Amino acid sequence: MDYKLIAQAIVLLFIAQVLVWYQVHLQFMNEWFKNNLWVMGIVAIPITYLFLYGTKFGVEGYGGLIWPTRFLQFSTGIGIFAFLAYYHMGEVVTFKTAICLILSLIIVGIQLFWK
Repeated sequence: MDYKLIAQAIVLLFIAQVLVWYQVHLQFMNEWFKNNLWVMGIVAIPITYLFLYGTKFGVEGYGGLIWPTRFLQFSTGIGIFAFLAYYHMGEVVTFKTAICLILSLIIVGIQLFWK
């Protein structure tokens, strides 16, 4: 396991997840984006490259295994979604959602530290 590559993967996946959240949710926050969805389609191109390289580094970091990187993508996305949904949309984290967030952190911990 190469922690440097995994760290690079996490950074790229984090950035990609933040950008994709805005890409799909700005239509609910701003009328201009709601009426110009084609802009969000164009923004998908650089976001895709972040996911591609994040996945590449993750798979290389895990010695060719694809599942650990998928769990990193999922867990990173869940955490970012929860924060940004609260921050921008005022959606609070319910007890059920909090348990799911804790489970996603456990998933990341298992993938990073379980040999």
